[in-house]
Amino acid sequence: MNKIGVKILGTGSFLPEKVLTNLELEKIVQTSDEWITTRTGIKERRIVDDSIATSDIAIKAAKKALEEANVAPQDLDAIIVATITPDMFFPSTACFVQKGLGATKAFAFDMSAACTGFIYGLGVAKGLIESGSYSKILLIGAETLSKITDWQDRNTCVLLGDGAGAIVLGATNQESNILSIYLGADGNYENLLKLPAGGSRNPTSQKTIDERLHYMKMEGREVFKVAVTKMAEAAKKALEIANLTANDISLLIPHQANLRIVEAIAKRMEFPLDKVFVNLQKYGNMSSATTIVALDEARKEGRLKQGDLVELVAFGGGFTWGAAVLRV
Repeated sequence: MNKIGVKILGTGSFLPEKVLTNLELEKIVQTSDEWITTRTGIKERRIVDDSIATSDIAIKAAKKALEEANVAPQDLDAIIVATITPDMFFPSTACFVQKGLGATKAFAFDMSAACTGFIYGLGVAKGLIESGSYSKILLIGAETLSKITDWQDRNTCVLLGDGAGAIVLGATNQESNILSIYLGADGNYENLLKLPAGGSRNPTSQKTIDERLHYMKMEGREVFKVAVTKMAEAAKKALEIANLTANDISLLIPHQANLRIVEAIAKRMEFPLDKVFVNLQKYGNMSSATTIVALDEARKEGRLKQGDLVELVAFGGGFTWGAAVLRV
């Protein structure tokens, strides 16, 4: 029996129209364009309207990916949505996406692995397809981080943005487009990056609202240190699994959290910066959406041609981290 491979059938992304620049942020919180740019590399980010939920932008990205893949929603076997800003605790955001697309035969569920969510989702989708039970899967990374941003906290509000990306994966008896995936986590760091309230640990109350515990909290300096170490480690591990070196990779797509982190990872991997894809100046940190939006943009902009090898690497709250090597 031939081994089942995983083929990339199509990608798509969606960014909200509303742009929030650093200069506009100066009017909201005590900060400056110079301060933000110097420390993060971010110049602007996209923000959804108040009436828009994560599933709304997920559906828009999904439709673009399905169109490129020439796959009808009714032919999907599964829908996976990686997000930390779901429409609701339940039903899953993936179920809202299924309804919006009319993907009547697909099973649907969400994944919560913070900024590494899309790469975790790749691992799950790969396993489902290779099992032989499912042939077409829609994987989405989508976030409306503006909904959980504390606009009074200048250290975090300057970093975050909204957006969605999607990929359609299919079974193939030819060479697989997913060469390797490496995933990791360490819950001992759970206190450094989190959304404290709203769950069973700290249910919603007047106290949690008054203390602004329904917004993201981050110990930036500590997160930075671990992020650089673990992302570089994950990127190297994924290359080892695929029996490749950094020299074989045409483009590195790191999580777009901070330009200093991106540059530090490239240095540790001895990876030239001209082969590192960066779009954080336009979008900021979109959590699980960052790597798939960047992959879609890199393909559409011609930074990747057919047969090229690309590596995705990400790091997020949990802590979680992971990397994937793909052939375009």
